[in-house]
Amino acid sequence: MSCRKRCKREIFKFAQYLFRLITGTLNTDSVEDELELSTVRHRPEGLEQLEAQTRFSRKELQILYRGFKNECPSGVVNEDTFKDIYAQFFPQGDASTYAHFLFNAFDTDHNGSLSFEDFVMGLSILLRGTVQEKLIWAFNLYDINKDGFITKEEMLDIMKAIYDMMGKCTYPVLKEETPRQHVEVFFQKMDKNKDGVVTIDEFIDCCQNDENIMRSMHLFENVL
Repeated sequence: MSCRKRCKREIFKFAQYLFRLITGTLNTDSVEDELELSTVRHRPEGLEQLEAQTRFSRKELQILYRGFKNECPSGVVNEDTFKDIYAQFFPQGDASTYAHFLFNAFDTDHNGSLSFEDFVMGLSILLRGTVQEKLIWAFNLYDINKDGFITKEEMLDIMKAIYDMMGKCTYPVLKEETPRQHVEVFFQKMDKNKDGVVTIDEFIDCCQNDENIMRSMHLFENVL
């Protein structure tokens, strides 16, 4: 099996694991609790509010929460646990930096932990969101300092983290300067007005005109 295929397999394995982490067994039998909690640190919002805020049905939210509660009895996931999940599925490299960036993208209130609401809101966008919503979410991932712009250094940090995560599947095949070379190409393409930063409008416009990116946006639309 080629290195690229192995990398894709590992990414898909992680996606499956993350999905199982959130949904448990997806067994709908006896799913009758109304998000009842008695011994957890975090109490999620009511079903009606989450149903209104996401594209999941009431039954889907019940199933999602049942699995989440089984895997995360405290009601929250911290960054170390999130990194451990990534480490299991990318043993050939160092996934900690990319996992950190991804954790921050899910942690929209920036309190250092992921609640059920954080997961559900993120999953709703990634699985059921419009192309525009998914691109906004991706922009937020690259906008590391959350100032509303993507700099070349931020894009480079993400790119390096991805290559570090892939480990043997990229190095030593790719040269050390490859991440920066890729970023130079991507950044020049996205920074339409050449002001040294990429705005969300520039990011969305560029991505929407890229066939490969558009295909990836539809990858998990029918997971649930």
